Amino acid sequence: MATWHRLGTREELLARVPYSLKLERHQIAVFLHEDRFSVISNICNHRGGPLCEGRVRGEFVMCPWHGWEYSVVTGKGPAGYDEEQVPSFAVEERADGVYVQTPPVMPRRLVQHKPSHLLDAHAKPVGAPPRVLGISTTGMDQGNPRFSTSDALLDHAMDMARELVADTQLIRLRDLKFQHCEGNYSKASHACTWPCAITERDPEDQLTAVYEGLVHWADVVVIATPIRWGNASSLYYKMAERLNCVQNQITIHNNMLIKNKVAALIITGGQDNIQAVAGNMLTFWSELGFVFPQFPFIAHSRGWDAEDMQNNVRQVQASDALREAARELLGRAVDFWKVLDQNRAMMDKPMERAGRKANPLVNPEEAIV
Repeated sequence: MATWHRLGTREELLARVPYSLKLERHQIAVFLHEDRFSVISNICNHRGGPLCEGRVRGEFVMCPWHGWEYSVVTGKGPAGYDEEQVPSFAVEERADGVYVQTPPVMPRRLVQHKPSHLLDAHAKPVGAPPRVLGISTTGMDQGNPRFSTSDALLDHAMDMARELVADTQLIRLRDLKFQHCEGNYSKASHACTWPCAITERDPEDQLTAVYEGLVHWADVVVIATPIRWGNASSLYYKMAERLNCVQNQITIHNNMLIKNKVAALIITGGQDNIQAVAGNMLTFWSELGFVFPQFPFIAHSRGWDAEDMQNNVRQVQASDALREAARELLGRAVDFWKVLDQNRAMMDKPMERAGRKANPLVNPEEAIV
């Protein structure tokens, strides 16, 4: 049964638009277009973003979370996407005020837009060897390459993985073209999505390989970084910021994407600060869900005053001890993974991350009406 609801006088609405309110079970957004009021749903079809907070350009409002657009008059998407529809509502201006009718005159129409490049699961047969993923985070001038101490030790670790008959993949971040994090989490926790909104919309963004490797493929991950001004590399942090969409799944859905996976670290640099870099990395990767073997990292540094980097390079190149340490690190990580794999039934029991419980607020995706 149709019901008319008074929103207020024209003057009251002019002072507020665009704005949102709840009528019955409907979250609506009120706009002004060509001097006439219009009402559509406030909930974006994509991830539930608040349309009333979006930027209006002509007839269309752009969702503030991920940029999906809808007509403020009809609720339809722009040309080429007009099969997509958020609910639109009848509006009347009467002598005593502006009224909107529920239910909507046009219902919500959801169209699946999953691009073909999105993440795929990689099923692993029972009894298959472990999968080891190496991630190099050092920058490099590809046209004029140099020797990288962190890369060299990572290569030794990956050699050990192959000797253990593991499946291996090596990702060098410098070979990937990927965007910086857009900070969607700062808009709203639900705006930071899995898959990452950048990956979802942009087939040219190559961080997909990292997401697939970490979440769907690897059993053991070895991350190598140089020390840059007392911190991990800028490429490392560029990747780490984009991984918030993995950790955020725990926060908003209690959904742990990383389970029974082992991480190990390689840290090298001409300057010191190894313990701080290691502590930061151990915290970050544990927050994603990874676990660590005993003695989870190897590191090398000649200290703050060692500015003669060429000698640092020579020392790493000549060091049998560092080469063996990288191999042993990989061996410990694989051995620990085998323990987890043998006890998978127990390890797969549901657990809740203390202090990071699922957001008690209603998921906008579940509230779409």
